[in-house]
Amino acid sequence: MVLFSLVATHADIDLETVAQLSNGSSEIATSALSGSPAVTGAVVLATCNRYEIYGEAAHPDDVEAARAALVAQISQASGLTEPLVSRSFSTRTGPEVSQHLFAVSAGLDSAVVGEREIAGQVRRALITAQHEGTASSGLVRLFQAASKTAKDVGAQTALGSRGLSIVSVALDLATDLSENPDWSAKKVVVFGTGAYAGATMALLRERGCTDISVFSSSGRAEGFVATRGGTALDADSLRPAVAAADVMIGCSGSDTRVEADELAEVRAESPQPLIAIDLALTHDFDPAVGELDGVELLTLESVRLAAPQEQAESLAQASGIVTGAAKAFEQEREARSVDSAIVALRRHTMSVLDSEMEKVRARHGCTAAAEEVEFALRRMVKQLLHVPTVRARELAANGQQDEYVAALEALYGITVEQPATAARQAECPVDHQGRETA
Repeated sequence: MVLFSLVATHADIDLETVAQLSNGSSEIATSALSGSPAVTGAVVLATCNRYEIYGEAAHPDDVEAARAALVAQISQASGLTEPLVSRSFSTRTGPEVSQHLFAVSAGLDSAVVGEREIAGQVRRALITAQHEGTASSGLVRLFQAASKTAKDVGAQTALGSRGLSIVSVALDLATDLSENPDWSAKKVVVFGTGAYAGATMALLRERGCTDISVFSSSGRAEGFVATRGGTALDADSLRPAVAAADVMIGCSGSDTRVEADELAEVRAESPQPLIAIDLALTHDFDPAVGELDGVELLTLESVRLAAPQEQAESLAQASGIVTGAAKAFEQEREARSVDSAIVALRRHTMSVLDSEMEKVRARHGCTAAAEEVEFALRRMVKQLLHVPTVRARELAANGQQDEYVAALEALYGITVEQPATAARQAECPVDHQGRETA
């Protein structure tokens, strides 16, 4: 089995293209598995500034076919041409896959370096894939190791200890732009009920904000505020709430957005300035709202440019943890890859032993002498298998497992079967209904 990934992030392409690529992302993994035998597992990681697909193929030769199948599915879902989709993604295979995902999960590849929200998004990506039945065992181990690495970075370094996140940096920017930095005096309207909306609510509370209203175009605001506080808005109450707001924050990424002309009409009679924070990749607010009098628009790009640089020492320490974890993961994975070869050798050897013992019993019966011969032979076989087993692990750790398998086939005529695609977990205790993208 071979792991690979398709990666499109803010570091390589513009956020508009990332947003377009991620259209229909919820169906990509399922469609790819059903549409191509080259794809044996897939997990989609879609956030506000990245769209990444982690896959597993049966053989190295299948990776290109798997990539082509995924590109075709993304093109169909997004409406972008296949050449454009293909150019937008960089492809990683081998150790690069774990190294990149571990760095992502630890917040080292984020627009706000050290942010902790991405670790939760990585966990949720795996949970969703398990729920949908697209996560192979190799991908489950990869994502679980990534989550553990993120925890280790958080526990062992100062990176992220300041609680920085995309939301917190955005709120800091809003504070700097406000005439009155006191959040307890501000009226805020939040769009969306997803993960970013929840993080936004929590941070607003920490800063003393109590007048928070929530709007969801899908009608989930009532359930959202029931556990988090705030006031649920519907289509009728949204207009007066926006008219009176000091800050509005977009976290939904839904098809419905606030247009500039509509906002201008709503705010025509409002004396106070408005700060619009658009954290949705697909834009909750028309970019033209930033041109309106009295309206200041903050976007993900604003956050990226304003994000503070973490200390070099903390970054170096975190990078060391990530590199070590990725190396350990690859060594374990390579060791696993020879398990089937070791089993095949043992099965072959024990089959020869059983055959010889049948001859002994046929000649001597079930006597003490026969039992003594069997005991001696089994002990000898165990000793003979010890060195080949240890050597298999050593070769696998050095990436030479294919040479070991080839030697078994050449010397003993043993055909080593690759393990079947791992069973995917079809059930998950987490309720995935009512999710909104951030």
